[in-house]
Amino acid sequence: MEITSYVLALFGFILAFDSASGLMFHLEPNQKKCLKEEIHKDVVVKGEYEINVLPNQRVDLVVVDTTGHHFYNREEIEKGVFSFTADKYDVYEICFISRVPQGMRGGRHEVFLQTKHGVEAKSYEGLGEAAKLKPLEVELKRLEDLSEAIVQDFAYMRQREEEMRDTNESTNSRVLYFSLFSMCCLLGLATWQVLYLRKFFKSKKLIE
Repeated sequence: MEITSYVLALFGFILAFDSASGLMFHLEPNQKKCLKEEIHKDVVVKGEYEINVLPNQRVDLVVVDTTGHHFYNREEIEKGVFSFTADKYDVYEICFISRVPQGMRGGRHEVFLQTKHGVEAKSYEGLGEAAKLKPLEVELKRLEDLSEAIVQDFAYMRQREEEMRDTNESTNSRVLYFSLFSMCCLLGLATWQVLYLRKFFKSKKLIE
């Protein structure tokens, strides 16, 4: 009984962590809307989209990284899915582009998008069928992959924290040295001004 409750609790944790939320937005005529997300290297990304059809209008879908490399490019989309694997850690953009013929007013599209990446994007049903695993074994495999993904995320966050700390320490050291250099320059300039003014006043016999 306790084991069954524990397994059910694990399944509930998976469903809560692994759930994907859909996004719906409006796309104005001849406009472009992009969704940006940071993706780690070798992470699989899958998306499902659906767009209402308007006469004499079309919507194109493009997925690019910061260098402009296209991972997915399709014209006149209505409903479908896409997937790609990130070849490096970068910010990826999923862009929807409305195109209306010149001289036509056009209407507003409704766009629905649902994306999954990492563990969420894996097909565990197909894995279970191929390996002839029981449903419970498939869910445990899913939990194992999810745990690994969480550990990797924490490791990455720790690495980023260390990098930021090193950057802050380096910046503080540079600011300190620059402040000391500025103070030395100001002291030197003040000393030179005092000596120059004293020499000038002596030359004018204003002081002895």
